[in-house]
Amino acid sequence: MTTAAEEASPEHDAADQPGGAKSKLLAAFPPFASRNFRLYFVGQIVSMIGTWLQMVAQGWLVLEMSGSAFWVGVTAATSTVPTLLLSLIGGMIVDRYSRKAIFLWTQVLSMILAFILGAITLSGHITIPVILVMAFLLGSVGAVATPAIQAFISEMVERNDLPAAVALNASIFNASRVVGPVLAGFMITWVGTGGAFIANGISYVAVIAALLAIRLTSAPQRPSVEERPIQSIRSGIDYTRRHPVIRAIVLFAGVVSIFGWSFMSMLPVVAKQTFGIGAAGMGYLYSAFGLGSLSGTVVVSVTSGKVRADRLVIGGIMTFALALVAFTFATWLPLALAFLFISGLGMLLAFATMSATVQRLVDDRFRGRVMSIYLMVLLGLMPLGNLQMGLISEHFGTSAALRIGAFVTIVATIFLFMSRKDISKAWLEYQSATEP
Repeated sequence: MTTAAEEASPEHDAADQPGGAKSKLLAAFPPFASRNFRLYFVGQIVSMIGTWLQMVAQGWLVLEMSGSAFWVGVTAATSTVPTLLLSLIGGMIVDRYSRKAIFLWTQVLSMILAFILGAITLSGHITIPVILVMAFLLGSVGAVATPAIQAFISEMVERNDLPAAVALNASIFNASRVVGPVLAGFMITWVGTGGAFIANGISYVAVIAALLAIRLTSAPQRPSVEERPIQSIRSGIDYTRRHPVIRAIVLFAGVVSIFGWSFMSMLPVVAKQTFGIGAAGMGYLYSAFGLGSLSGTVVVSVTSGKVRADRLVIGGIMTFALALVAFTFATWLPLALAFLFISGLGMLLAFATMSATVQRLVDDRFRGRVMSIYLMVLLGLMPLGNLQMGLISEHFGTSAALRIGAFVTIVATIFLFMSRKDISKAWLEYQSATEP
């Protein structure tokens, strides 16, 4: 039953006649009832397309300059090292200050860095060390921005809508992955990598404008007693360690991040050395994986509450890993794209479910810190994966590197499957111990 106050609320201004197109859309994707979430969604998807422009252009530029798969891996690692080093600090900041303000200013800084990188590249003074420095700085900003984004989502939608909001947030990343890499391939051909970096800088205007237009009606719950920064970080780590479900998700995400997710850094090498295609063709590889992930978003939304989370996680990761192995044996490009599509579908099923589970279970007082720990493991450990992918690829071939990573991922998934009953038992005991 909808009250008069709810009908007048800006968070429900998208309501439509029962049975209408909008009503059906909102039934499938409830977060779109929030004006704030709609603004965020549009602004962020434009910005993320720009981010993919830069990611793909950066990898291609390094490969062109060095001709080395190892340096492609090093560059990818450099951009994600700050997530490992600074995420805990970022999470502490997110739990103390306005998440909207943090998100806004990190986007401004990211825009400035993109313009600087583009200007240096267009001037002809770009070098590998300069690219590494800029990648590290942009990654440092992202180490604070990413937990702020994840926590900010909970302020824009109702708690019951969080799983759908997390899935839609993942769809932003994956929809942009469909468009961004293809656009990057053509932009590299038309205006060069420097032009792609400048386009990324311009794309931040959309999300900055959206954030300025967002109006929040209530503030999130904050700790009643302000802890010192180090103690605050320790409290977040201790909460994550004691929570059996979140702990299991974080540990599993770490393994998959190192040995599975890091395969993305090798796609420029696969495009050039396996299929002999240029920048435009490379974009199709990224987009095939992204299109599969985008399709996975729909599956997550449709199955929300109908399929157990552990089945989605285990089934999704196994699908991802097996399709990735098949991809390494494909020599016909259309078949390789099909396997990447399936792989992306499986990865999204797993990670959207894991993220939604963490968001749903975490106490709001610890949300920023817990999400920073989860993201630190998921993204911050990728440098190790990127480096091992680069080293193995350099000495034994890219296909071998991807197969080894997929095999380790499969082993970890089997272990998670065998441990699921123990995790469920520990969760019930945790609930009994913490509930009043």
